[in-house]
Amino acid sequence: MRVVVTDPNLLPLRGELEVLLPHDELIWLPDDLLDALKTAEVLVGPAFTQEMADAAPGLRLVQVAGAGTDRVQATGVPVANTYHHEDSIAEYVVWALIALRRELPQADAALRQNRWRSPVYDPALPQPQTLSSAKVGFLGFGHIGQATWRVLQPFGAQAQAVTASGKADGLSWAGDTSQLPRLLEESNVLVVSAPLTEATRGIIGAAELSKLGADGVLVNVARGPLVQEHALYDALRNHTIRGAALDVWYSYPSGGDRAQPAEAPFGELDNVLLTPHLSGITRQTFRGRIQDIAANITALAEGNELRNLVRL
Repeated sequence: MRVVVTDPNLLPLRGELEVLLPHDELIWLPDDLLDALKTAEVLVGPAFTQEMADAAPGLRLVQVAGAGTDRVQATGVPVANTYHHEDSIAEYVVWALIALRRELPQADAALRQNRWRSPVYDPALPQPQTLSSAKVGFLGFGHIGQATWRVLQPFGAQAQAVTASGKADGLSWAGDTSQLPRLLEESNVLVVSAPLTEATRGIIGAAELSKLGADGVLVNVARGPLVQEHALYDALRNHTIRGAALDVWYSYPSGGDRAQPAEAPFGELDNVLLTPHLSGITRQTFRGRIQDIAANITALAEGNELRNLVRL
């Protein structure tokens, strides 16, 4: 089986993937991708354009090495994805909620200037609350939402969710997107973990953030455009909400590691945690993913059923 790998995130585990696929020919990050695709049977990578499809007449599978398939634009070839990032992202969400609700980044910045920003030394500051008082609203309750809830439960938090189906097990309640206003009014935390579709693009705007309220915090680990950029910036700047953790963005580097992630100057605010889409990037995530990738390539070679096929 001739496999073209275009995802550089798999390079640290190249040796492990090649051990799992000892009889396959793996072409890693080819300089001339279209030429490499001429005889490829499997493409492992995040993007698949019509130009790539036209160059690959023998392609039998597009295997995305992650959950998101929004960069797969061409059809006609089976597409599969893989997950295994949910536990890593759940850790990130818990870290972000503790930091935001207790205003730890502000305390860190203040102490660097010799100011002890604590209710002990500044009675005007309120005493922060633990996660036991968190009322977590999940926008989307798939792999990420469920893993996050498993981690949050021992802290004594409460949770509810809005999902496309209106269903979610083990929560105080769940509803469809018509229940989004209720979700926001009854939550002081919003975890955005829904897929980006035409129905969810911009689903959180100024009105929704206002309902979340001045004590509310937002954590976006899904895709940036689910939350309207300038509405979010205004809500943070004006303290309409307490804070936000943003791991997903509105623009990304096209090469290298330099790019402005948004038009709005989020970096000027002290109530937002900014991270470069790293919440799921751990060795454990990608070790699980290469297991799925190898299993699907082996299944394809042996004529067996493929895992995690995606309906685009």
